Amino acid sequence: MTKEFINPRALPNWERSFTQVITVSPVVPAKMVFVSGQVAVDQDQNLIGDGDLAAQAMQAFRNLETALAAGGATTADVVKLSIYVKDYKPENAETITEALRRYFPHKQLPTSTWLGVQTLAKEGFLIEVDAVAIVE
Repeated sequence: MTKEFINPRALPNWERSFTQVITVSPVVPAKMVFVSGQVAVDQDQNLIGDGDLAAQAMQAFRNLETALAAGGATTADVVKLSIYVKDYKPENAETITEALRRYFPHKQLPTSTWLGVQTLAKEGFLIEVDAVAIVE
């Protein structure tokens, strides 16, 4: 399988946070892994980092990594990432990027959409992340 990471010069350079376009050309059968939104809870659904976006972002990405592994994937296999942030403000970007880069240390990052939302599934959740991965 060949993945091409494209950041056209005619589009803004956001390579610290995501890749603009990824094309996937499967050479052999590939597996797609779809991961539901992950939030900042432990396996007993206890909230981690109440009121702390940085702590919640780390836990949400940790849970995403765990979910990917269960599907036979890693963060390097992710081609699409969606990030939902309650009451998002531009100053939140660096906090989220720090967590993202800890779990996505690769040079080539997935495509990404960040959305500010009014609320998430439960009171106290500040961030939720979901992903699509393609594994050879």
